[in-house]
Amino acid sequence: MTSTAALVRVATARGVTTLTLDSPHNRNALSTPLMTELLAGLAAAVADDAVRVVVLDHTGPVFCSGADLKETAAAYASGTVPAGMLGDVLAAVWECPKPVVARVAGPARAGGLGLIAAADLAICAQEATFAFTEVRIGVIPAVISATVLPRLAHRAAAELYLTGDTFDGRRAAEIGLVTTAVPADALDAAVARACASLVRGAPNALAGAKALLRRPPAADLRAGVAELAALSTGFFLSDEGREGVLAFREKRDARWVPTD
Repeated sequence: MTSTAALVRVATARGVTTLTLDSPHNRNALSTPLMTELLAGLAAAVADDAVRVVVLDHTGPVFCSGADLKETAAAYASGTVPAGMLGDVLAAVWECPKPVVARVAGPARAGGLGLIAAADLAICAQEATFAFTEVRIGVIPAVISATVLPRLAHRAAAELYLTGDTFDGRRAAEIGLVTTAVPADALDAAVARACASLVRGAPNALAGAKALLRRPPAADLRAGVAELAALSTGFFLSDEGREGVLAFREKRDARWVPTD
């Protein structure tokens, strides 16, 4: 199933919805129209039970150049800028109950890095470049810090936020911005392997595992363990848990694994 939008293309196959940023004329800048379409695409993917994984992709050589500065400059007269909507986009990706994979074949800057950090998995080409360029135009990477700082090593964040220097895919993987960096000609295969693994997970279990990753540390260890034990019991006793155990014992795929 494929549909075409003005700035975000949507395609779904074998349980994977791909949302492709398709605004190469401005290097896939995060304009209000593009962000509006991206939010709509995410919402539709979440609502569709057949969709198990969301991939964020791009056309053109650049993944995302960050905020649409032309739109921002035009908004100065009103005394506001459209940066606030970026927070909605990052939250929607971060909170998506389905795994989100970012496929990064080319450069990303500023807000584009927030989008990459919001994804659960990010796979980039080693040749891709990244930079937090905000301080060089007199602003700060405020909104994207909500998703970026939980990912980055603290010393690396300080260096890159303050200098605005450019770094490559290998460094992005070393500091935690992306999951892995691969040669450009291996990128599609790496993304496909990740998606093939993700769709084998049960939908509710995937959502539960994502919530577990966001869970704050318990103030009391014993109380925390008790809560987690109850949570684990609930999943084992759920329909998915029962089916998963049965499928394992019968050496077959669980019924939630897509077949077409």
